[in-house]
Amino acid sequence: MPHLLIVGGSDAGIAAGLAARQHDPDWDATIVLADRYPNFSICGLPFYLSGETRDWRALAHRGTSELTAAGLDLAVDTIAIDLDPHVHRVTVAHDGQCREIGYDQLVIATGAKPVRPALPGIDLEGVHTLHTMADAFAVHERLPEVARVAIVGAGYIGCELADAFTRRDLDVTVIEALPDVLTTVDRDLGSRVRQELTDHGVRVLAGSAVTEIRSRDHLLHVCTDGAADVAADLVIIAVGVAPNSAIGRRGGLATGVRGALVVDRRMATGVPDVWAAGDCVETWLPLLQRPGYLPLGTTAHKQGRVAGPNAVGGAREFAGSLGTQVVQVFDLAIACTGLRHDEAEQAGYRPKTADIIVDDHKAYYPNATPITLRVTGDRDTGRLLGAQILGHRTAQVAKRIDIYATAIHSKLAVDAVNDLDLSYTPPYSSPWDPVQVAAQRWLEAAG
Repeated sequence: MPHLLIVGGSDAGIAAGLAARQHDPDWDATIVLADRYPNFSICGLPFYLSGETRDWRALAHRGTSELTAAGLDLAVDTIAIDLDPHVHRVTVAHDGQCREIGYDQLVIATGAKPVRPALPGIDLEGVHTLHTMADAFAVHERLPEVARVAIVGAGYIGCELADAFTRRDLDVTVIEALPDVLTTVDRDLGSRVRQELTDHGVRVLAGSAVTEIRSRDHLLHVCTDGAADVAADLVIIAVGVAPNSAIGRRGGLATGVRGALVVDRRMATGVPDVWAAGDCVETWLPLLQRPGYLPLGTTAHKQGRVAGPNAVGGAREFAGSLGTQVVQVFDLAIACTGLRHDEAEQAGYRPKTADIIVDDHKAYYPNATPITLRVTGDRDTGRLLGAQILGHRTAQVAKRIDIYATAIHSKLAVDAVNDLDLSYTPPYSSPWDPVQVAAQRWLEAAG
């Protein structure tokens, strides 16, 4: 039987294997993964640390038995160390022993790795990143001895961890080099997230770059370029990720944005019989008509479902990513999709952006809450380019951003959002849903 080899057992790798077997079950499929936790949700780690997800095993999208029943041979605790595409061989190491695995088709799905800044003291005991199950276990084990936590980085993971550790009644400080938190949304919206953190007792030091970490008097001291010296029992470095593309580079594969592997829309690398998907590759950005680097779990799943079938004879194409994201921070939900105003301007559009604050459902039904919607469209064509939403966690923010994401994907004009036949009942919405009211506000502003 022909052999499909997949290097990487997270979102993209598992999706590739399952979709390949579904497309053509006559292929053998082996997945090489560096740990023993295939198909675990990295996005769920903050909720395991908060105690909201009590059993770490619940983070598995699928159990090992389900994966093997689907025809996937799992090589756990196995690290891919070299690739020779000329002879179709990958060299792997397990328990200190090396061996070669041959393939007819190869999918590289090695994901991303956490960025570790070149800071003095970053290797001290008690300084952690959070990207793998092993990372989560290491942090979880320390928590009974922890009273104070310093989080370096205020992106999605940093904000979620601030929420998680506060739920455990820990003293939390977030340190961010940029002027405000959550820079994937506009600064004024990020400021509201910062206020939400502060209102829940989180100390936020924005505009403060960490210069070093010291160990003194049984504590870690995070030093910044300002006056602050943050004492903590535990330090989490959450300043982003970079593509884990080393095995591809060793095989001569081309790299592009931020060192990610170059792929086409079919997830082909340009090297015969080698495909790649997930956080180790570039992502096609349809609004910009170029590749970028946008590591997201949802994107990894989709790319894997393209790479796997194509490797075994399929003809799928990745549609691209709009960067649709949502995060909950205490009682706020914040979401975005597409381009912000400044990004649209840089891309050569002539954008107009309009805001509105409306209730999430009819005011006469109890517990209506205000939500902020921000819509960006192109003045010349009327095309919807992006949206941002901020509101209470009960305000259906995630599903409402999905409406905008669907509209952008379908290349709709802002005005066409008003034609969508959206559901209505007073506890959930209004005859004109807030996403449509915001579209009408944009039309007024655009003239």
